[in-house]
Order: sequence, then structure tokens, then C-alpha cells
Amino acid sequence: MPLSTQSQSQDEQYVLVANLDNARNLSNILKAITCKDHAVFTATANGLKVTVEDCKCMQANAFIQADIFQEFTLKEDMVIFQVNLTVLLDCLNIFGGSTAAGASTALRMCYMGYGHPLTLFLEEGGVVTVCKINTQEPEEPIDFEFSSSNVTNKVILQSESLKEAFSELDMTSEVLQITMSPSQPYFRLSTFGNSGNAHYDYSKDSDMMELFQCSTTQTNRYKMSLLKPSTKALAISCKVSVRTDSRGLLSLQYLVRNDDGQICFVEYFCCPDEEVEEE
Repeated sequence: MPLSTQSQSQDEQYVLVANLDNARNLSNILKAITCKDHAVFTATANGLKVTVEDCKCMQANAFIQADIFQEFTLKEDMVIFQVNLTVLLDCLNIFGGSTAAGASTALRMCYMGYGHPLTLFLEEGGVVTVCKINTQEPEEPIDFEFSSSNVTNKVILQSESLKEAFSELDMTSEVLQITMSPSQPYFRLSTFGNSGNAHYDYSKDSDMMELFQCSTTQTNRYKMSLLKPSTKALAISCKVSVRTDSRGLLSLQYLVRNDDGQICFVEYFCCPDEEVEEE
């Protein structure tokens, strides 16, 4: 593959080099968090974390582990930069994002450090395209201080069942209300839209429920406009973990299998809507 034949001297100038035989393994998971133009990339020895935020109330993170890349070389403990996510996705799909058998776009992603562009070498069928994307001063992502020790309620569902729920609930509702309880209704999703109130209930013994750990009854509302982008992650996931902490902060963690069967994670944090009073 031409991309692997770059000279050692070329590689030495980069603080980050990441190779993928199939660029779709990156582009698909980045699409799942695309709700704003800009994203902060944080590279560590563990891999890549890509963060997008909206109104300081919602944060989406994509985690791509280092072992998913065919090569992942990092010269510093941590490398952080911000890029336009829309532009990056356009570049990753420059060959049309073909899914034809045997056709895949290879990616070599390189970064020289602060102030330098992110350079993408994309190769398909012997044709190499080089894209350079300007990087920006990264904004410090919010630390929502979501700790597993503060989690009050947690359920793990098969994604198909949550997709079904969203198809039946009224998405004209301004909020999604989530009730989690050790007793009935156990796990309930509610909307209040143009066609009236709708509820979707899960029994703790449901076949779709892989884990049910609820210690207290909690009812919180979340702005639908902040949650809608997470349905992109839901669409490509096979499982979803729904957690709330004592403050009502919501964590939606999606398990995603890429084209090669490897596992990545997408996580959304969403603050509760405090403007709406309980009925």
C-alpha cells in the first residue's frame, strides 16, 4: 500500500501518525457525534477521543482505541487540537465512501504539532489524495464530573428496542422525560408533543434489558433538541447504556461495531432541563 511507504524521515516530523486500512472505521463513528462544526481531538496512548459540545449542556465523545488503527504513533503524552469536523468528514469521504466489495479507502492521518494543519493521506485503487485541514486553538471541553461512584441508576438495552421506542414516541415534544425506578414503571420514556402524551415502558425482566440497576426513583426531563443528535449513534450501535447520577445528568453510552467487527464507543452527556417543572 503506497501510504505505508512514506520515509522514516517524513514520519519523524510528526507528533501523531495514525493509519487505518479502512477510513470508514473513523468516518462512521465521527458522523455519530456530528452536531456542531468543530471538534476537539485528544490523542493519548489509549487512542483518540473526539469531543463535540452544544451550549455547554450537551457533550458527545467518540472513543477510537489505539489498537483499532493499523499504526498509532504518538511522540508526546497527549496531543490536542481542534478541527472543523464537517470539513474532515468531507475529506474522509473524498472517494465517495464506497462500500463495494473489496473497495476501501486507506487513511494515514498525520499532525506535526501546535499551529500545524492536520494532514490526511487517502488512498484508493492506487490514487493518493492529500488533504490539509487547518487546526485551531482547542477549547477546553467541559468536565461534567460524571463519576461511576455517583451513578444512581443504570440500564443496558439492546439498541433495537430503543430505536423502536423513538419511532413510537412523539418527536415534536420539546423534552424527553426519563423515569428510572426500582419499582414499576422501572424504565419509562415519555414525550409531550402535538399528538398528546406518550409513554414507552420497559420491564426490568424484558428480553431487551441486559442490565437493570436502579437504586432510587428518578424522573428527569431533557431537551429533545440536545438528544436528537444521539440518534445517529443509536442507529449504528448494538447496545446502549443509560445512566443517571444524583444530579440527573444523563449519560448515553453506545457500543458500536465497525466494518471489521472491532468495538468503539460513543458517549453523550446531557444536562437535565431545569426549566420544566414536574407535573
